[in-house]
Amino acid sequence: MTAFRPCIDLHQGQVKQIVGGSLTDLGAATNFVSSHNAAYYASLYRQQGLTGGHVIALGPNNQQQVLEALAAYPNGLQFGGGVNLDNATSYLNAGARTLLSPLISSKTAIFPGRGWKKSKPKWVPSIWYWTSAVAAPQRAG
Repeated sequence: MTAFRPCIDLHQGQVKQIVGGSLTDLGAATNFVSSHNAAYYASLYRQQGLTGGHVIALGPNNQQQVLEALAAYPNGLQFGGGVNLDNATSYLNAGARTLLSPLISSKTAIFPGRGWKKSKPKWVPSIWYWTSAVAAPQRAG
């Protein structure tokens, strides 16, 4: 069975579909730019009962769109893009179900009620997960 995972990709404050691999500091090639804001799609996903979706902020100037989308579907969307130990709690409080953050560190994840799960340290990008079940995220070990 195929599962639909809704997504909202934000770039320069707009919902966009970006051509894979084209995102740079100078911009990105786009397949589609929506006339609707992120909250519109988040509300639609909520109304349709779609789960497992995410909002991704690709670069700066997306904060307002992110917060509006998270408010429109509280505890219904994952969020990634600029998440770090200093701002993670604020995104959870804004309504994110889970936070995604690529870091150069050891491969680490946090799971509700089970704490940190850490593998052998490697100098490669990894994903740290924080969920709303965690009061204050902390860096492992």
